Amino acid sequence: MSDGSARIRILAVDDHVLIRQGMATLLGDEPDMTLVAEASNGREAIQQFRAHRPDVTLMDLQMPEMNGLDAIIAIRGEFPNAKIIVLTTYKGDVQILRALKAGAQGYLLKNTVHKELVDTIRAVHAGKKALSSEASFEIAEHATDDALTPAEINVLRLIAAGNANKQIADQLSITEETVKGRVKNILSKLGASDRTQAAMIGLKRGIIEP
Repeated sequence: MSDGSARIRILAVDDHVLIRQGMATLLGDEPDMTLVAEASNGREAIQQFRAHRPDVTLMDLQMPEMNGLDAIIAIRGEFPNAKIIVLTTYKGDVQILRALKAGAQGYLLKNTVHKELVDTIRAVHAGKKALSSEASFEIAEHATDDALTPAEINVLRLIAAGNANKQIADQLSITEETVKGRVKNILSKLGASDRTQAAMIGLKRGIIEP
């Protein structure tokens, strides 16, 4: 495939220069791929996508100015056929599902890049969805779990911020008894023994953000 026009054109989005360089090196060894542009945050990603119209975009999630999730939503809103692979260190099942619902077709963990990136790019370019094995496991692990309601997530977010029940009640304009009921539901649904463990599980699964 020496014809450059036949290559899969790729945009790499990550706020770490070394990671972008690593991707460039990895892709440089593939005769059917070419890195056409890079971006260091979500806003740049949108600009570079408009300028280069890549076949596949590799998108980090946690970035300054605009995160990857918001960038995916914006790009897919403007270009519904955009093919985007999330490349991240976050493997929480809720985070994965959130990215897929936003329009990502692939979800890869950075520790699997050397093994899975190239095949994942080809699969997504061909119109398939692709998850790393670890991401698939996380989704399967919690597939039958009862999801937290938006109201429970609000309480969990305030628990993680170190608020006591009375403070949570004041902030959400609800009674302390209501807060206690929601905390009980949160512990039960997450299989947590106490508030601290519930907050840790919430962060790990991507139910709430750091």
